[in-house]
Amino acid sequence: MNVQNDVRVTIRVDKDLKDRAESLFYRLGMNMTTALNVFLRKAVDEEAIPFVVGAKSAVFGNGYTPADITSVFDAAVRDGVAEKQRKGSPVARYDAASKRAYLENADGTREYVNA
Repeated sequence: MNVQNDVRVTIRVDKDLKDRAESLFYRLGMNMTTALNVFLRKAVDEEAIPFVVGAKSAVFGNGYTPADITSVFDAAVRDGVAEKQRKGSPVARYDAASKRAYLENADGTREYVNA
């Protein structure tokens, strides 16, 4: 990430949630900034809210770069989407053109949220 392109984003969250999130991210080998950047990149790439990554199966620790973490996260999301599609479950997506969320069914049809 180019420091010259960085912008500060301020969000308000419950203190307990923030503390618990920081603890989780630490166990995953990242800080809050890295975790939020991973989330935002994945959401934009997938045009949807990405899947949850659980700490119980985390393999990260010291020495992993943000690129390492993003790569593993990307693979996990792709695997999760493929598994949902294999089972015939709908996958959450986002239509940037119409700025609406939808579920994509196994047959390719879309069910828009709040249509």
